[in-house]
Amino acid sequence: MSESKPRPRSSALGVFDSGLGGLTVVRALRRLLPQEHIVYLGDTARVPYGTRSPETVLRYARGCANLLIQRDIKALVIACNTVSAVAVEMLRAELDLPVIGVVEPGASAAVSQAERLGGAVRIGVLGTAGTVASGAYPRAVGRLSTRFEVVAQAAPLLVPLVEEGWLEGEVPRLAVQRYVQPLIDADVGVIVLGCTHYPLLKPLIESVAAELAGHSVPVVDSAEATAGVVRELLEERELGSGEAGDGQLEVLVSDLPKSFAGVAEGFLGHAIEHVAQVDVVVG
Repeated sequence: MSESKPRPRSSALGVFDSGLGGLTVVRALRRLLPQEHIVYLGDTARVPYGTRSPETVLRYARGCANLLIQRDIKALVIACNTVSAVAVEMLRAELDLPVIGVVEPGASAAVSQAERLGGAVRIGVLGTAGTVASGAYPRAVGRLSTRFEVVAQAAPLLVPLVEEGWLEGEVPRLAVQRYVQPLIDADVGVIVLGCTHYPLLKPLIESVAAELAGHSVPVVDSAEATAGVVRELLEERELGSGEAGDGQLEVLVSDLPKSFAGVAEGFLGHAIEHVAQVDVVVG
């Protein structure tokens, strides 16, 4: 990460994603860092990013980052696995502030869990097709340790199920079984959720994995892991708010603010009073 000018401690954290999923990162941040102000941007005019080329994803990411920087943020959190997979290093090189993605924290938490289990543990990854194809998690795990093989499984049906609020019942259970079975067949010892939508299905994924494996299988929530990394960074750089009370949450989208607000409550755990529509300028 490049050196950056210190921002005021009272400045907000900037968080962006292509749509709703990044709100699970916001939820984790607000639980771990309740005093911090957060500006969240969902680029709903261009969702999903996972089907785009790396060059297009980088252009979109630059546009989102630039909009948030105009609000004088002190750190940027990329709450999108696709952007974290293909653009995080470029954004770190280009931007004059700390940049945190979700892939590295999730991979680090999975490696830590695998080390605690001991032996030749395989790490399973559930993700979108784009994230799986990028190979981001095997690379991230490999940079941390060469001991663990990574088995990745694309789970495309889980995002629409989450956005429809189908978190329990036969339909989501059958879908989760379809995607978790190959990981259990590959004898994984840990499963990392490589999409920010998936934490809402974590209880079901844990239940299905245990049922298929015949024993509990640790499931790593990359949103929680990312929030932990953000807290460590703020402490290390003395950027924590230091204010008492709860921080504010400002939510911005590039399209369809009313429908976004209606679904967002399921991701955040509480209603959003106001969602503002903004123009994201993409070069």
